[in-house]
Amino acid sequence: MTSLLDARDIAVPGRLAPLDLRVAVSERVAVIGPNGSGKTSLLRALAGITEPAADIAVGGERIADASPARRRKLLAFLPASREVRWPIPVRDVIALGLDRADPARIADLLEALDLTALSERPVDTLSTGERARALLARALGPRPRLLLLDEPLSNLDPAWALRTLDLLAGAARAGAALLVSVHDLALVRGFDRVLMLAEGQLVADGTPADVLGSARFGEVFGVEPAGTGWKLRPSEDPRSSR
Repeated sequence: MTSLLDARDIAVPGRLAPLDLRVAVSERVAVIGPNGSGKTSLLRALAGITEPAADIAVGGERIADASPARRRKLLAFLPASREVRWPIPVRDVIALGLDRADPARIADLLEALDLTALSERPVDTLSTGERARALLARALGPRPRLLLLDEPLSNLDPAWALRTLDLLAGAARAGAALLVSVHDLALVRGFDRVLMLAEGQLVADGTPADVLGSARFGEVFGVEPAGTGWKLRPSEDPRSSR
């Protein structure tokens, strides 16, 4: 498979140990790990937000050398926070992600994320889930080649989580690569690849089946398989004797 993302020496001192990463065109990568494991640090480093900047190229173009307009075409970063203090309409929030006026693109995104009826509402008056969809629409707007999404499925009801995964799959089919931090492990099997972090280290990189079924997964999360889900490992269960 053709590599889209080529990142070397990604590191955030005290939060993320150095690592190299390649992601293929159209590849959907879930980033998992306990709280504080380094998921957000990894995505922010790849987006060039965290200093020192890593050597990151998307489609052969170095992010550090790209103009702001070109950068929007290369990658988009969606933070985990859904707090928005701008009292501006949803339609205008989406437009902020575009280089030029594109009413047709905005209309398509409003429809895809069921925001048409809310398009003139100030974004800061929406529910958390509605704001999450508006901010995702903004990230998708310029059709970036790389999507870096930090917990995009949080604050969404189950139907919208699945619909969002379908939208992201569509972006992948169109050629985008995705790195998505995922809190709900039940959704991880919908990805092509899983990166598992623990204490700032990349400890597993493989298919969902391989990573979720590994002994390392149980050690990192303190759980073991139970039917279609997981249960606490005996040593992690506060009800168990020691």
